[in-house]
Amino acid sequence: KETGFTQEDRERLIRLETTLKVFMEQVDKRFEQIDKRFEQVDKRFEELRQDMNARFELMNKRFEQLYTFLWIITGIFTTLTATVIAFAYWDRRTIIRKAKEETLEHLEREGKLKKLIEVLREKAKNDKELETILRKYGLL
Repeated sequence: KETGFTQEDRERLIRLETTLKVFMEQVDKRFEQIDKRFEQVDKRFEELRQDMNARFELMNKRFEQLYTFLWIITGIFTTLTATVIAFAYWDRRTIIRKAKEETLEHLEREGKLKKLIEVLREKAKNDKELETILRKYGLL
């Protein structure tokens, strides 16, 4: 009994090997294409991540600007408030000082007038004409 391969078996094996070789090449090409697609997807993810990081940095800068602006506004408000309080204090002291001076002047004049009226009353005891005038004006 002969167990050898026939010519037909050999040709069939060669065709099978050729087909298998072509199939393996196609599978390798497909894997390369899949690898390229994965690389493209990775690249897109990396671009998206960079874009998101850039946007977050922009937002951080914006918040920092707003925070600085709020500090400036707070400083201005504090300065204005302190200025208004200082002005009110100064104005009040000035007005009180002036009112005090005017009151003292008024009291001095009033005191002198009282003395003058007292002197005139004393004089009116001896002078009838002066007594008549003082009575006419209700000073006696």
